[in-house]
Amino acid sequence: MIQYPTKKKSLQSQGVSTKNRGMSLEHDLNITNEYYRVHEIANVHKKPTPVQVVSVSYPSRNQAKITEAYYKTPSTTDYNGIYRGTYIDFEAKEVTDLHRFSFGRIHLHQIEHLRSVVKHQGCAFLIIRFINHDLTFFVPFEKFDQEFKTTTRRSISLAWFESECAIIQNGFTPPIDYLPHVQQWIKEQHEKQY
Repeated sequence: MIQYPTKKKSLQSQGVSTKNRGMSLEHDLNITNEYYRVHEIANVHKKPTPVQVVSVSYPSRNQAKITEAYYKTPSTTDYNGIYRGTYIDFEAKEVTDLHRFSFGRIHLHQIEHLRSVVKHQGCAFLIIRFINHDLTFFVPFEKFDQEFKTTTRRSISLAWFESECAIIQNGFTPPIDYLPHVQQWIKEQHEKQY
């Protein structure tokens, strides 16, 4: 066991799983979405962040390096696409805090964007991974937004996610199979209409 200078024990010695710490949520989602596209299950893509390149350094012909760039506009969410005729749009966040998700991790313009998706009858959600617990949650945006609007706290506890949201099981192919949860959301929307 390695001891840190602060006398804190390693995560492994605390009983916390570290098996997937090298894999980022974004990486896992990109692999998952590629799997969905290749198998013609869904068409979901990561949205590029709009950046304006201002200055580029050319130390040699084949080594161009961007030295200055700015965001053109605030980005909306991380991913969007279509699944069985339903538009889906979601934000993905990794959390290192052991017990809570801070509202500061999501921007107001992203919340407003997801509200607009819901208003237009699309499926809006968040995928939130608590890294130190190796837990990934499917969070319907309507539930998240209700908590955001009504709580006086600046965060949502891990316990809330555990009681209110579905856990996405880690897998191999695909690593984060979130579409069964989207399918459940679609089913619930149809039941509300009839």
